[in-house]
Amino acid sequence: MNVSDILENEYSGHFGTYLKQAGDGKLIEELEISLHEFIRFVQNIPMDKFDYRYAEGKWTIKEIIQHVIDTERIFAYRALRFSRNDKTPLPSFEEQDYADNTDANSRHLQDLLTELSAVRHSNMLFYKSLSDDQLKRIGTASGNQISVRALGFIIIGHQKHHQKVFEERYL
Repeated sequence: MNVSDILENEYSGHFGTYLKQAGDGKLIEELEISLHEFIRFVQNIPMDKFDYRYAEGKWTIKEIIQHVIDTERIFAYRALRFSRNDKTPLPSFEEQDYADNTDANSRHLQDLLTELSAVRHSNMLFYKSLSDDQLKRIGTASGNQISVRALGFIIIGHQKHHQKVFEERYL
């Protein structure tokens, strides 16, 4: 399954940006490749940049990495619920509240990357376990319809979006 297989009714408009950034490889392969690319990219960032904010009130690189981890967990939870045919609408989440309640800047970079890797590997195993029917199931999150397979590619696109932000605004 590739991102080009996803139909327009499987996601709301604002997630289209992340889907476009996900690439058009197969989901499991892209989940793994994008993880390795991200880790390699982050490991090449100069150490003095990890606590840098490009403007007042903006997140540091470490806070963004924590945000990527938290968001991946939330998207995967949504995918789990929908894949199991749970029709309960799920609420949105306030990303700033999550960022305000972490201690990302005091964490070691390697610990953040290890956590991201563990979360991603867990999600790859989860997605490998799903049938085509489960991947196509749609649920409601944040008041919008979204499919299990779209969420998988959105995880990738969201991570790539933030890598691009690092390149454009932090380095």
